[in-house]
Amino acid sequence: MTQPAAVSTNPAAQSPSPSNIPPTRPPAPHSSPAQRRHHAHHDRPSVFTALQSLLHLIVIAIFIITFCVQPFRIPSESMESTLLVGDFLLVDKQAAAPDGAGTILPAAAIHRGDIIVFHDPVDATLHLIKRVIGLPGDHLRLRQGRVYINGRALTEPYAVYRPSPPDSFRDNFPRLQSADPEIDSHWWIRMRSLIENNELIIPTGNYFVLGDNRNDSEDSRYWGFVPREAIVGKPLVIYFSLQPQVSDDADSSGSIAQSATANPSRRRVSKIDSVVDFARWGRTFKIVR
Repeated sequence: MTQPAAVSTNPAAQSPSPSNIPPTRPPAPHSSPAQRRHHAHHDRPSVFTALQSLLHLIVIAIFIITFCVQPFRIPSESMESTLLVGDFLLVDKQAAAPDGAGTILPAAAIHRGDIIVFHDPVDATLHLIKRVIGLPGDHLRLRQGRVYINGRALTEPYAVYRPSPPDSFRDNFPRLQSADPEIDSHWWIRMRSLIENNELIIPTGNYFVLGDNRNDSEDSRYWGFVPREAIVGKPLVIYFSLQPQVSDDADSSGSIAQSATANPSRRRVSKIDSVVDFARWGRTFKIVR
């Protein structure tokens, strides 16, 4: 008896039907060297694209510096201890722009106690930073270094009075009997016409400013008022602060030498710490008030 043919259960052993045969992908054409160079050109940014991106960054930076904020560095001790030598500030130029100056945001008013950055009234190429003490229309005077506005003593928790030799002009202002050698001659002449009952009358559109370090500050006592149009802005924040370089004078070098002699290992620690202590990290991002 003839046995029936066995049927294989393995699909691979079965002959595939035409409908199950996968389509064959035609071989990719070989790209020519010119085409490969063309593709590589699109993969890498061109010099023109890089320059275009750089130009955009420059335009944005100029816009920010011109209309919004601008960095400044504190070079002197006149605002200690509010601002220290080596502090780097971001100044809000919108906050103090005069009305009608074409700024983006509305102009903010200048208040007593505000810290402002402004063009030096004597040399407009320089920038100064002081605190507003007298407003337009105020009657101002200083007695023994204390400020009186319209006959009332001004409360100033920010003011610092460090020991210094007495100075009649600095501490008792305005004073017409004698002029300080540092006073601007034009201001000396103008000031005499603005004094009434031993008080200085601040004219419209002008501000009287002082440094917080009252005994070591050249301010409105020496060169006069700050016009409204000379104000650049108000500082917002200290974004960085450098430690001042220690001078190699006799006092400082003697102090360091004595400490190093007492503890030789301290000298090695100081060299390592100096890498970290070049900045005042605790003042970073401190709001200016």
